[in-house]
Amino acid sequence: MPLRAGIVGLPNVGKSTLFNAVSTSVKAQASNYRFCTIEPNVSLVEVPDHRLQQLAACVHPQRIVPTVIEWVDIAGLVKGASQGEGLGNKFLSHIREVDAIVHVIRCFDDPNIIREEGPVNPVADKEIIDTELQLKDLESVEKKIQRMEKIVKSTPDAKLKKEYEVLLRCKQHLSQGQSIRTLLLNEEERQAIADLYLLTAKPVIYVANVDEASMHTGNAYTRALAQAIATEQAEMVIMNNSIEAQIAELENPDDRQMFLAEYQMQEPALHRLIRSTYHLLNLITFFTAGEKEVRAWTIRRGWKAPQAAGVIHSDFEKGFIKAEVIAFDDFIQYGSESACREHGKLRIEGKDYVVQDGDVMHFRFHV
Repeated sequence: MPLRAGIVGLPNVGKSTLFNAVSTSVKAQASNYRFCTIEPNVSLVEVPDHRLQQLAACVHPQRIVPTVIEWVDIAGLVKGASQGEGLGNKFLSHIREVDAIVHVIRCFDDPNIIREEGPVNPVADKEIIDTELQLKDLESVEKKIQRMEKIVKSTPDAKLKKEYEVLLRCKQHLSQGQSIRTLLLNEEERQAIADLYLLTAKPVIYVANVDEASMHTGNAYTRALAQAIATEQAEMVIMNNSIEAQIAELENPDDRQMFLAEYQMQEPALHRLIRSTYHLLNLITFFTAGEKEVRAWTIRRGWKAPQAAGVIHSDFEKGFIKAEVIAFDDFIQYGSESACREHGKLRIEGKDYVVQDGDVMHFRFHV
């Protein structure tokens, strides 16, 4: 199942326009009114990776298969959503289902685009959504605390008491207007609250949607936003969502290149956004390469060879024996698996091997 990135933000900040830019199969309706998006639009989006083409030039496969991210365009949030305002709980349930939040924030002036919150203020916009998500998380945490209180008092279970203490820390943090992702928790403590699927624990990328003049340098709005998120473990990408959507519409590579050159762009900002998503989620890519296909696979950094094999098929992980591994640079240098083998660049790795970004792998297994 692909990783899911949920595009969120206040109404009319450019969420659906961004979705149209990243989507290759579904076009969302982008209109100048509240709740233009009700049910979330969903699209599988290919992850651009120049290494696929380089491998294909060596192997000459029948097809090239990139890895994908599932992008979800979620309805615009309004103040009071945690109490059911606007689309309220429906909106929040959609956020709960994604792996990362892509928070689109308006960083441009345009009197023709409706803005019910008054003058453009990206920091205030960020705080509106933060507050609604924090209030919803606080509700979830308090409910679990209430369920556990009597049990914790009557049991000597140390693990249960530790879980209860983590919940109390979360409650205090949220009550102070802080998101869970900024609370220092170890892996064991994170597992203690994993069943709550807390909204503010999810990693966030901020998309500063700017006007054309601010695409390369940013503006006062983006600088204020950058300062506001400085203490968060978050990333920010500055882009003009409208221009990105226009780039995505161009199917001819030459037309696209001319368009990019006109705006002095080396690549679509979308590519930076996808790379930021990968970095934020701590993801890497490994490859399989053969005559039938060259394919990219996404895993989390730190995964071992059997886990990587399981992404291809569960039987590969269950019956894992060994992995044949070639570093990407070696594969490109020598041009084929057989040449890498001849030059001693093909390694045989066992269950404890930690997969590296760019590894070209073949798995031996028996079920």
